[in-house]
Amino acid sequence: MSSSEREVATPHGPGRLVTTRARGASATLLLSHGAGVGIDTRDLEVLDECLPRQGITVARFEQPWRVAGRKVATAPPTLDDGLRAAAAALRTRTPLVVGGRSAGARSAARCASDLGALGCLALAFPLHPPGKPEKSRLVELEAAGVPTLVVQGERDTMGRPEEFPDPLPDHVDLAVVPGADHGLRVPKRGDLSQDDALALLVEATLEWLVREVLPG
Repeated sequence: MSSSEREVATPHGPGRLVTTRARGASATLLLSHGAGVGIDTRDLEVLDECLPRQGITVARFEQPWRVAGRKVATAPPTLDDGLRAAAAALRTRTPLVVGGRSAGARSAARCASDLGALGCLALAFPLHPPGKPEKSRLVELEAAGVPTLVVQGERDTMGRPEEFPDPLPDHVDLAVVPGADHGLRVPKRGDLSQDDALALLVEATLEWLVREVLPG
């Protein structure tokens, strides 16, 4: 494995791309972060730590608003512009999977088809704003147009697993992290430790990649 960091020019200022390359990579996973955090959340970090050992290159993209030191994300179209710029900068020769957490998951779903991605990984997908289930964002998942894995916490206030439709759209799979909140954090006295919750995330992601995305 090897790691690198580079600046990525976007229409809204420079972003930051941190890439951990797998030896003999079979796919590349491009991840972006949520609206109030950067690329150093534990879920994105654990994917960066574990997947390259399994032949998956992981690239984490920090949006320009975060690089500039702002505390609040810019409008969704600017996030999509950033993700597209990051994908172009990667110039990957392996199958591309786009993903992210929360706002980054929404952006990945909106951009997946246009970017030619073979899959979309949506961590803590914000199905609706907190307390406003009537304002559903399901249409973004429906429009992704590629195999999509949603990894959702059981206690996520922006979309509990039971709030997703049953059946799901044909191209969407749902993996539930028991007891987890929107940050995929579990209670200290819960049935699942935080390490176990993160291991579940990695396992679900790998299983889905092998089944839906990787060649052969």
